Amino acid sequence: MNDWADIDFSASSPEVAQALIGATLLVAGVGGRIVEAEAYDRDDPASHSHRGPTPRNAAMFGPPGRAYVYRSYGLHWCLNLVCREAGHGAGVLIRALEPTTGIDTMRARRGTGDERLLCAGPGRVGQALGITREHDGMRLDAPPFELHAPAGAVSVSRGPRIGISKAQDVPWRFGLAGSRFSSRPFG
Repeated sequence: MNDWADIDFSASSPEVAQALIGATLLVAGVGGRIVEAEAYDRDDPASHSHRGPTPRNAAMFGPPGRAYVYRSYGLHWCLNLVCREAGHGAGVLIRALEPTTGIDTMRARRGTGDERLLCAGPGRVGQALGITREHDGMRLDAPPFELHAPAGAVSVSRGPRIGISKAQDVPWRFGLAGSRFSSRPFG
């Protein structure tokens, strides 16, 4: 059951990223509260969609409300949620979750008992949720995905994105203010 009607995936990626903070994301019943997300758009030189569609990034150019999954550094599967209209090429990278559901499964997948480190970083999120290339292009409103809008108002921090070499100063990183589960603190 998904109740994300309050999250408009046809909006701009920064708007969607901010709206996702505090939402609950589950994959096959495992996941938690989104506490950090980064926005990317095709006009953004740091985005995978900047140079146009390729076989790797095709899901980013598909309909909004789908998953875009890519492999980072040949090691980690990273999960993005596609937004804007089909053909545009925008998405939101899920950078960190506060684990709430399926914690034992996440611990086994990640090989750590430290809850703060289970989903603190996009590679860790992918590993903890069991994300693979098979999830690429899947609808977010159908199994194995569940997405629930935030239960109430949340306080959102904003700052520059991290871990990129282009457009580093763009303030499109959003996080749940004061969360100890973020990949890095907001300054």
